[in-house]
Parts: sequence; structure tokens; C-alpha cells
Amino acid sequence: MRNPPVDRERDLEAPIKDDLGTKMVFLAGPRQVGKTTLAKHMLSARRSGAYLSWDNREDRAAMRVARWPAGKALVVLDELHKWRGWKRWLKGEFDKHRERLAFLVTGSARLDIYRCGADSLQGRYHHYRLHPFSVAEAVGRGPTELPAPGAELPVEGRPGASEALAALLRFGGFPEPFLAGSDRVLRRRQKERLERFVREDVRDLEPLRDLASVQLLADMLPDRVGSPLSLNALREDLEVSHRSVAHWVDVLERLYHVFRVPPFVTPRVRALRKMPKAYLWDWSLVPAAGPRFENLVAGHLLKFCHTMQDREGHPVELHYLRDRAGHEVDFLVTHRARPWFAVEVKLAETRVEPALVYFRDGLSIPWVYQVTLEGDKDFVEDGVRVLPARTFLPALR
Repeated sequence: MRNPPVDRERDLEAPIKDDLGTKMVFLAGPRQVGKTTLAKHMLSARRSGAYLSWDNREDRAAMRVARWPAGKALVVLDELHKWRGWKRWLKGEFDKHRERLAFLVTGSARLDIYRCGADSLQGRYHHYRLHPFSVAEAVGRGPTELPAPGAELPVEGRPGASEALAALLRFGGFPEPFLAGSDRVLRRRQKERLERFVREDVRDLEPLRDLASVQLLADMLPDRVGSPLSLNALREDLEVSHRSVAHWVDVLERLYHVFRVPPFVTPRVRALRKMPKAYLWDWSLVPAAGPRFENLVAGHLLKFCHTMQDREGHPVELHYLRDRAGHEVDFLVTHRARPWFAVEVKLAETRVEPALVYFRDGLSIPWVYQVTLEGDKDFVEDGVRVLPARTFLPALR
């Protein structure tokens, strides 16, 4: 079963194109999420350009001697961060050629780490994070404007959303298995990617001696999706120190294998202050139906928050809600540390989750949603909108 054709222009291409007119752009994200494909798609629309990868010997030589295309051109530099001293070199090349050359720097999540120390490049670049396909991307382009922080989400049905959601749940949002629509392609990709992830990405980032334990940790995480992540429990299972397992989880997060959603802390609610929940960038690795669906929604919400941050500069963050009395809501999106909207995820239509009403009243949350995988009903009860995921998710660009 091959999925319907997807508009190959990713959502980030238009804002990246705009930013390249004045600054460099750094594009980071997980392995095989489509960074190179996006860059080459942008190159194909230019009259002049070059794609250079640090992993290629000839391309490395071209970079060292600054052999650039003539005239106005787009230059894509892939895996450049592997070159020691790349920041100083790139600053010089950009300052010298900024009037005619546009620089798009792509790479794995390590680029995001090096960005933190790139003081010499301050004011010269914008940074984007590329996510797996979402329902909005899979069904094609809709409205490109993002909602104003605090406003109600533009929730409405989109043709093809049901089919896109079913495919994303089955194959995940990474381009190769999603576009192929093949269980065989998915299984092979998962096996090869996880092996290379630990053998290459983790090893290159950190000189870790116990890679076997890191692999075991990665294998454990799919069964812990959606639950507060106890480092102490992981430490006991792996029989290692707390410091080691904490460091390993940090490495997996920096390499875009896992992301953590922290609890929302406020004096207005006796909330938990520790133990974030863990989710995977590739939700197809999650075996159970309920946690996989919750992970898919978490991925969509994280992408929405990153889009609001990277494109518009809004301080939008993703949290979950849980207090000491046991009330819990899966997700809360905040703007400037104030609640914007809350989301509870359910497999099927049920009564309104009481915790949604409890936290809405206690925190004055403007918009609350209960999102279901099954069922067709879209209604409002006790101020909570209950609606199908195929209706809700296209609103998260």
C-alpha cells in the first residue's frame, strides 16, 4: 500500500527561503528526517547553487579553498560541523560573500549543540528544526499563517486527514517509510537506523564506553512513552549510576531520538516539579496503540511549538499537567509561561475528562480540547471541545 502523493515542498521551505535573503540558515533534525531532500529541492529552484558535504572528499577540498559558484547562488553545506574551526571559517565566508551567496547549513542534531556555543555567528543566522511529516503536511498546504498566541486554534476538517492520520500512526512520519507505505520498508529502516544511531551518532557525539547500555536504554524507552520518566527506575534496570543514565538520556535527547515534556509548575496548583514525560521522535517504535497515539499527538504539538519559536520568535512551550492529588492532563501549551490551550488524548469517545475542567478552572486555561482517535462526534461539553484527531491535528502546522 503506497500512500497518496505528498506535496514535496515541506512547510519550512517558504520561511527558510525568506530568511536566506538576509542571513544564513541552520537546519537541524533527526537522521533521515528529510534535511538533505529539502535542501536539494530548494537548490533545484535556483539558477545557480552548490551542495557540498563534509563527508565527501572532493567537497571538503572545495570548502577549504572556498570554491563557490559564480554570481548569486545558494550554497548548501552538509555536516559542516564535523570540521574543527568551522564557525570561524563560516563567519569569514559569510561576511565576505553575503551580498551574492546564501548559505544553508544542514546537519544532524549535533548542529543544534554546536549552535549553543556559536558566539562568533551571533546575529548572522536563523535556526530551524525539521520534524517528521504531520497530518497538515501530509494532506497538502492549507493556511500558512500561524495563530496568534492565546487565540483559538483554527480547527476544521481537511480532505484526506483520516487517511493521512492512519498512515502516520502505522508508518510514522519519517519520509522513507511513510511515503513508501510499506511495512517491510518500515521494519528495515527501523533496524538499520537504530543500529547506525548508536554505532555512529552517539559514538561521534560523546566518547561513551558503554554503548551496549545506551542501546538497552533506547530499547526501553518505547515502553515508557507517556509516563513520567523515572531516572532512578532506569538506573536500577540498567544497573548503572544515576549520573550515567541521566547523561545518556541527555545524549539521546540532543540527538533527537527522544524528547521530554516537563510538568507545568505554578503556585496556583500543587504541581509535580520533577519527572518529565518521555516521547520518541519516531512514534512508529511505540508498540502499544494508546501510547503510540499519544506520542503522535505529542510530536504534532512539539512541531507546532518549534514552528512558533523558529518562524515567529514566540516563547511557546509544551508541558503536561499533574498535581499531587493525582489530577493529570496530557498536554498544555503555554505562551510566556501562561496557559494557552490544553489537550487530553483518548483512543475513543468517552465522557469529558474531569481533570480538564479542574485545571481549566484552576489555571484559567482559555481553550481545552479532548482529542479522540476513534469516533466522529465533535461537540462542546462543560466548556471542553471533544473532537476527532483528524479534525484537530491539521490545525497544528
